[in-house]
Amino acid sequence: MKFLKSTIVAAMLAVFLGSFSLAAFATPNDDAVNRISAHVDEAIKSLDANDPDAAKAHIKQAKRAKKELNSEQNAPKIGRLSAHFTKANKFIKKSDYASAKSELEKAKHGYKAIQF
Repeated sequence: MKFLKSTIVAAMLAVFLGSFSLAAFATPNDDAVNRISAHVDEAIKSLDANDPDAAKAHIKQAKRAKKELNSEQNAPKIGRLSAHFTKANKFIKKSDYASAKSELEKAKHGYKAIQF
């Protein structure tokens, strides 16, 4: 009986610790996508507040976070999504904030849709 009890406790402990350790692992690509999304959100907020300099700074940070993505199979798609940042910067220079927000949203949704 004592052996059965200790076996059950050991099995439950293994399942409990295993579930937490698996949940703790996040891939670097997921972290980079989350950082990109956060910077895009901040850039959109800056555009809503009519602060184009802050928006450009957040777009620059999003481009830097993009460099942390490690995926050869998705490299062409990542390159096409980066073009949205360039277009957004051009729209910001022209003071067309609505179009810039649209380009940033496209980039954000594109990065979230990539499967790693």
